[in-house]
Amino acid sequence: MSKIDKTTYITFLEEIKEQVYQSQYEALKQVNKQLITLYWSIGKSIVDKQITHNWGKSVVETLSEDLQKEFVGVKGFSSRNLWRMRSFYAHYSENKKLPPLVAEIGWSHNILILEKCKDDLEREFYIQMTKKYGWTKNVLIHQIEGRSYERFLLNQTNFDKTLEEKYRHQAKLAVKDSYSFDFLGMSEDYGEREMELELIKNIRSFLMEMGNDFAFIGNQHRLVVGEEEFYIDILLYHRRLKSLIAIELKTTKFKPEYAGKLQFYLTALNETVKTEDENPSIGIIICKGKDRTTVEYALKDMNSPMGVASYTLKEELPQDMRELLPSAEEIAEHLQKFIEKKK
Repeated sequence: MSKIDKTTYITFLEEIKEQVYQSQYEALKQVNKQLITLYWSIGKSIVDKQITHNWGKSVVETLSEDLQKEFVGVKGFSSRNLWRMRSFYAHYSENKKLPPLVAEIGWSHNILILEKCKDDLEREFYIQMTKKYGWTKNVLIHQIEGRSYERFLLNQTNFDKTLEEKYRHQAKLAVKDSYSFDFLGMSEDYGEREMELELIKNIRSFLMEMGNDFAFIGNQHRLVVGEEEFYIDILLYHRRLKSLIAIELKTTKFKPEYAGKLQFYLTALNETVKTEDENPSIGIIICKGKDRTTVEYALKDMNSPMGVASYTLKEELPQDMRELLPSAEEIAEHLQKFIEKKK
């Protein structure tokens, strides 16, 4: 018997492990499909019996008690979950497109999407994204609460023609149409440098507002091109996209020349900073405001991936003026007097 070559064996072991993992994954998918099929069937039965026999709400409570007695220790037969099964079937039964898709994601994901989304187009979006990117329940909640669907529809980028298809959707999700910087609390009289420094001071809040997977690299990131130096306002990294993200801050309304400047920065990043295993750098111009048509024209012929977003600030009163405001107790007293007067 010949001696086993260590390198060959390690490769062989990795292949077998991958086969096992794939088999486990496929088994889990089948279990999930069977569970969704079961819940769909139970929901259909409840709806059918209520229609045929004119049964009321009590049938769900009774059915829940009997099923839990019969299947001791088996989760999923609470009255609340049975109502969800009924709602699940009743809502999707007349939609030809969604029923085949719902079996591709978990039950808890399905319920989140069903209860938190306002229409079937939005539901389809989150089902497809969950399936495609393997979103956990917590990530899905974050995406829904962060209005990713609206951002996906509204955001202005040129990603359709500048990024590969496999990165395109994730990149669109990574760029919002508008950012809220209300955590800054700056007055109206501020400049770009001041806003940049305030964002860095509040880096945790800033990254939370930018979204998942962003990591901070630096601000005023220095680029050397020829004999000149240039500085990117804020440089981030997106772990899932494996791309450098150049942020340009503008305290004015968007101007077309901003896109040209950002394209130059992205070219320089790709040539001097980006590593071989990273994807092309992406730029985001964050302005005080924007005209959507102007943005559309400006991005049309740009060959580097970039998006344009606006931002909002929540102004705070200066400290000396805040001291002139009535206290919470005084405000409550004034409101009570106002209510009594109206009566």
